[in-house]
Amino acid sequence: MNFKGLCKQITKSLNGKGFVAACDDMEEIVFSMPSKSLLPLVTEIGTIPEDIPHDSSEEKLYAKMADCILARCLSGLGLKATVNRERANCADVVARSVFHGYALVGDAKTFRLSRTAKNQKDFKVKSMVDWRGDNEYALLVCPFFQYPRSHSQIFGQALDGAVSLFSWEHLAFLLAHSIRETESVNLSAVWNITKDLAQTTSVAHKNVSFMVEQDRALCRIVGIDVSELNKTFKRFKKTMIRRGNDGIAFWENRMAEIQRMSRKVAITNLLSALKLDEKIASIQKFIGFLEEGE
Repeated sequence: MNFKGLCKQITKSLNGKGFVAACDDMEEIVFSMPSKSLLPLVTEIGTIPEDIPHDSSEEKLYAKMADCILARCLSGLGLKATVNRERANCADVVARSVFHGYALVGDAKTFRLSRTAKNQKDFKVKSMVDWRGDNEYALLVCPFFQYPRSHSQIFGQALDGAVSLFSWEHLAFLLAHSIRETESVNLSAVWNITKDLAQTTSVAHKNVSFMVEQDRALCRIVGIDVSELNKTFKRFKKTMIRRGNDGIAFWENRMAEIQRMSRKVAITNLLSALKLDEKIASIQKFIGFLEEGE
């Protein structure tokens, strides 16, 4: 199943089912697919399609699908990974080394290309420190090109909390080169790069991006030239440009549809989009609660 087919499955799974049952569907689909089908999904999953409504059940199920793909990637790297059922106050994924006994928590991030500027709270690096608990490592996975380019508090937070700022691109790179943990291959050094970088980073520079240094360290650990990782980044860039053009076309079509609407239909759609009835009902419910107590 390709990425578009998997996105269509989101709507199909939600039809006539509750959210939990739909999540079960997506997890079963992702974990049952052959390894060769995984890489194309990893290449796309970091970007939410514009035709998935914002803050909808579809968007929430898309996030769950990203959790499943992250867990499936870690399984492909030789770890035993599971998706957490509870979304609140915990990491999305927990993975354990079958051979070397360590454990890590992972958090999958996806963003829209139409999203405005992100801040450090969007990455939840500090939360990852808490979510790690007794596990040895914490792994944040988001689109590489969505990380801040030069300076950000998230870099200092990652260094202070030993949180690995990983990406879907990094996972694709490891999987494409058949990197896999075995009895003789221990990948713990990959998840520990940020902690090692913290020992050589001064306080004055701790909020400076360390992604270049991290990339070099990753390639050194797995024994692959960094030029190969750069090729992975270039392929992802091409995919993101295509996805960006798809997003532009989607919103241009929506603009054209709105321009063709009658005044009455346009007003009705605007009121629905603003959810004003729901806002009024919520306030009325709260007032009713207060009046009952008089």
